Amino acid sequence: MQHKCASVVAGNPQADGTVLLSRNPANLDDVVAEVTLAGPDTFVRAAEAAKNAQPEWAKIPAPVRGQVIARLGRLVEANKAALARLITREIGKPLAESLGEVQEIVDTCDFFLGEGRRLYGQTVPSEMPDKQLFTFRVPVGVTAIITAANFPAAVPSWYLVPALLCGNTVVWKPAELSAAVGQALAELAWRAGVPRTVLNLVQADGKATFEGLDKALQDGLIDKVGFTGSTEVGRRISELCGRHLQSPCLELGGKNPLVVMADANLDLAVEGALFSGFGSAGQRCTSLGTVFVQREVHDEFLSRFTKAVEEAIVGDPSQGVLYGPLIDTRYAERFEEYLTLVQPHHTVHGSTGTGRITDANPRKGFIGNAEDGIFVHPTIVDGITKEDALYRNETFGPLVGVGTFDTFDEAVELANGHGYGLSAAIYTTNASNAFRFRERCRAGMVSVNNSTSGAEAHLPFGGNGLSGNGSRQSGVWVLDQFTRWQSMNWDYAGKLQKAQMDMVELPEADLAYRLEG
Repeated sequence: MQHKCASVVAGNPQADGTVLLSRNPANLDDVVAEVTLAGPDTFVRAAEAAKNAQPEWAKIPAPVRGQVIARLGRLVEANKAALARLITREIGKPLAESLGEVQEIVDTCDFFLGEGRRLYGQTVPSEMPDKQLFTFRVPVGVTAIITAANFPAAVPSWYLVPALLCGNTVVWKPAELSAAVGQALAELAWRAGVPRTVLNLVQADGKATFEGLDKALQDGLIDKVGFTGSTEVGRRISELCGRHLQSPCLELGGKNPLVVMADANLDLAVEGALFSGFGSAGQRCTSLGTVFVQREVHDEFLSRFTKAVEEAIVGDPSQGVLYGPLIDTRYAERFEEYLTLVQPHHTVHGSTGTGRITDANPRKGFIGNAEDGIFVHPTIVDGITKEDALYRNETFGPLVGVGTFDTFDEAVELANGHGYGLSAAIYTTNASNAFRFRERCRAGMVSVNNSTSGAEAHLPFGGNGLSGNGSRQSGVWVLDQFTRWQSMNWDYAGKLQKAQMDMVELPEADLAYRLEG
């Protein structure tokens, strides 16, 4: 089946723009969707529609909005298999991972149903008599959400669900490479009861989106921007929002380290490195960048890791593989560029070749027809040092570096030195190592004896440094992105009372008193 995808603003399909064909990366002859791309003006019209709809949506009591979110969760759950198959078909993620991604939406909806009955403020004691102080969470207004193709359903839900629950309206721009998944998720939200004026879908490329966002911000139509994508684009969005005194919610790239101490369970460490480095073909912001292994166990770890990668099944994502294709040909071209960063002091392991998997450059044990899709060899690069470009730069694909360290202090320095700060892991059986690593690591998320990848709906997700501006998604922490605090004081004394000026007398005290002896 071929999907027709177009922007939907205030419930009305928009027909402007050029047409993009979204193809199955495992079989490029399979056209998943015909996408009509919108221009900047469509983005502005969507923001106008969202702004007009926001007051009425905010009037609906939060517990009732929570019930809408609950219905979305049930609808997604009922359509789990179909949505997962669409994710696998459009972006090439193995079906097991796609099912997990859809479950993440269900978990997110289940969590935020309860927040509709909380959204707690506080009562605060006043320093004056006959006066009460209160705090309230209020919606920010209109939110612009821009998401990436690698998690086309779960990550958007991290934005859309809390934004809608808190009383905001949304302009959502999914990645054009996952337009069909975006259209399907929006349709589920509308069918759950989210008004079509409240959730506006814009199918556009990056250039049109940025121009439309710029104009909408100038016109005062957007109150909050959420963006998941590259550090480079995140910088531009941050600069744009800064001109309007806004702080965006940014979830950016990662160069996520995994430290293996000499006391680690090496089989467990290999299992974690395999999943976090090569799951989703390394196309996660939390994908493993470099494994840093203590010198005493480096050779043994590398031998076991290489064997695991060489034996891993790669290919058709519907066949229980470790990973399938890259999302698009541009990703494969970029992957080839990463391979040029391999230097003479490095050694390459992990497969029967490097680069694109083809009939002329085969992968042992490959499942499917490599010539039909965008498949690349898994690559381990040993000998990474702090001076290497492969140490500093995010490599979005199935490429994992391996480096060596001698002391714990050196491991921490290597884990932090690249400037990213999204996710990090340490494998150790020593509790002191685990707690000291957590304390000194700059990453927003730290795992002990677990992979760098993986999220739960009730835990904060986000990074620092080049990985983000400190904002967090998921759990109650994301509420600070989609609400603003408002304070109120209510004075019923019948006269003007001036804090810090009209002082209430304290009881007498004898501060010179001392105990004998």
